[in-house]
Amino acid sequence: MSATDPIGSQGHDPRAQLGRLLEEDPADLYENAPMGYLSTLPDGRIVKVNRTFCAWTGRPAEQLIGTRFQELLSVGGRVFYETHLAPLLRMQGAVREIALDVVRVDGSLLPCLLNAVELRDESGAPVLVRATLFEATARRRYERELLAAQRAAEESEARSRTLQKVVSDLAAATTVEDVATVIVERSRAAMSARGAALVLIDEQSGTEPGALPTLRLLRVEGLPPTLLGELRDAAGGQLALELAQGVRSIPLDARLRSAQPGLATAMAEGEISDLVIVPVSADSRRLGVLVLGLGARSGDLIRLEDPDERRALTPGETDLLWTLGRQAGQALERARLHEQTARQAERAAFLLDAARLLAGAADVTETVDRLAALAVKRLADLCVIDLVTEQGLTRPAVRHRDPRSQPLADELRDRPLTTRRDSHPSVRALREGRTQWVRSMDPELIASIASDERHVEVAQVLDIASVVAVPLVADGRRLGVVTLCADRARGAFTPADVEVAEQLGLQVALVVAKAQRYEVDVATSHTLQENLLPPQPPELPGLATAVRYLAATQGVAVGGDFYDVVRLPGDQVALAVGDVVGHDITAAATMGQLNSVYRALLVDRPSPSAIIDRLQASWSLLGLQRMATALFATLDPTTGQLRIASAGHLPPMLITAGQAEFLPVAPSRMLGAPPAPAPALEWAGVLPVGATLVLFTDGLVESRSADIDEGLAHLLAAAVDAGTSDPDELCDRLLADLTGAHRADDIALLALTRRS
Repeated sequence: MSATDPIGSQGHDPRAQLGRLLEEDPADLYENAPMGYLSTLPDGRIVKVNRTFCAWTGRPAEQLIGTRFQELLSVGGRVFYETHLAPLLRMQGAVREIALDVVRVDGSLLPCLLNAVELRDESGAPVLVRATLFEATARRRYERELLAAQRAAEESEARSRTLQKVVSDLAAATTVEDVATVIVERSRAAMSARGAALVLIDEQSGTEPGALPTLRLLRVEGLPPTLLGELRDAAGGQLALELAQGVRSIPLDARLRSAQPGLATAMAEGEISDLVIVPVSADSRRLGVLVLGLGARSGDLIRLEDPDERRALTPGETDLLWTLGRQAGQALERARLHEQTARQAERAAFLLDAARLLAGAADVTETVDRLAALAVKRLADLCVIDLVTEQGLTRPAVRHRDPRSQPLADELRDRPLTTRRDSHPSVRALREGRTQWVRSMDPELIASIASDERHVEVAQVLDIASVVAVPLVADGRRLGVVTLCADRARGAFTPADVEVAEQLGLQVALVVAKAQRYEVDVATSHTLQENLLPPQPPELPGLATAVRYLAATQGVAVGGDFYDVVRLPGDQVALAVGDVVGHDITAAATMGQLNSVYRALLVDRPSPSAIIDRLQASWSLLGLQRMATALFATLDPTTGQLRIASAGHLPPMLITAGQAEFLPVAPSRMLGAPPAPAPALEWAGVLPVGATLVLFTDGLVESRSADIDEGLAHLLAAAVDAGTSDPDELCDRLLADLTGAHRADDIALLALTRRS
């Protein structure tokens, strides 16, 4: 076979070559093995090492011999060798797969797995340690990647749990404060932050051209009080730009110390290495920011990281914070909508209650005072109502929400509004006829509108921060002004509050106008009634008389009932009582005409029946617009001779010796009805000494709940129960027993007692 034939050549027989390799010197196998071998004394000094380990470390054997093995390890490896590996060898005699990093001559680290056995002499004393090291670079890389993947999965799961918990908690939050609590607490826990705060843009600020929006700190935990102020000042007019930058981190570094020393100092005082700014938004609307202060985790006793080292946000943390910011914005919008709906319902209920209160208004002063009490309970902290009267501006109502501050509010009542203070919001509202809304009351404005130093002190103590003054205008007339004030604890009025105040002012203006018209009507009716009714009965020898007149409580305080007592020549006395249909101005006017005609007829001293006949015959000539009932009588005080005629009127009542009865006076047709074919009938009799004659109109005995007969029976019983013959006392007793606070008809009452 050819020498070049590898198959036929015995020298190239693979089996022969394998045999030769297996028969080689074991020393070669030790030196060139695919792992590192070394032997050390019990103290770690290397006494033997193979060529493979020397190549790994980049050091010759001569340099390694005599060197302690632990000196070839990294810092962590040295600590582990002394605290774990050496004691385990002493205790167990062997260790398996211990991960250590060997430091190469160039300073790089070689990951290894160590197996070691401790050899001992016959007495058990350690003599030698034999160790085998396997290179674990690929395995360590795999383990690190596996650990990183595991950590990433755990962090992702933790972020998912955090986000789920936040979404769940936000779904249960119904107020803005609740949303702020959830976001601050959850985000702080998720980032292990030293502190967190939620800062919102005040929607009511920055409306004037060039004005910067103000920030409202909604909730803060763990951040220094000065930090947020410094951060706000650092943002300045670039707030909108700051919010548009997304999630960003502000490190405490030399650049920040140079550009913003105040902010850097506040961060250092709070042991914060980074500030994380998270925009809070909803549907592209920037609502505010979530501020997180990162630093050493609370509770850490040993910090392995450099205090000045930045804690960079991972992409997962950035995504989580961005999502939290959007979830917070949406939750804030929902909470604001919920609160606005609730406030709108409260405002509607307030206006409804105010309308009910005003609908039952009887007295203007009492009504506006009760209205002011309602306003401070539901809408404002202080309510002041000024009205324009004939005496000028008056202040009938001043109310404060806190009863402890009411004495100070009462001092404002003693300082009525004066039109000389042109800058006062209430004066301007009254003068211009439109609402004045002062969003913020600064000290200079308060001083300019106050009447004196004490006025300034009261305003400062009440902490008035915002004012809305609404003029009371009805039919083009300015009737007064309602002024509502809010203190700093409540906060400035919103546009919705101003709208409610204007609706309230409209209601109050209508009621005040109506009340003023009513007062004019009442004054007119009282004057008319006083002029139409006859004067008090004259002094009559041997007789005692008393008269009473009560108008119906419905409508104006005038009516068509009348009475009259006239002294005729020859000591005769003429008596009359009548009732014109209705209890209004027309009835009162008719009553006045009828009474005047009656007195004119008395010149000829006609009999009672003749008076009725003459009135019936001349009714159309007189032009009287209403029909009437009447009772006419003449009395001779000396003899007691009494003559009575009735024109459709109720009979008079006679009280004698404790007994009461109605005289049998037959009525003819009422006045204004078609004339009767026969003259009016007349009753004649004697009024005994001590007896009392009572003439009355039907308003005394009529009732909507009972018929006239029951009323007449009640009158008889009341007269007997009165037990008196004094006319004044009798009238009072009868009115007390038979009438109440509400009267459907007018009442005229005349009582006459014959003394001798």
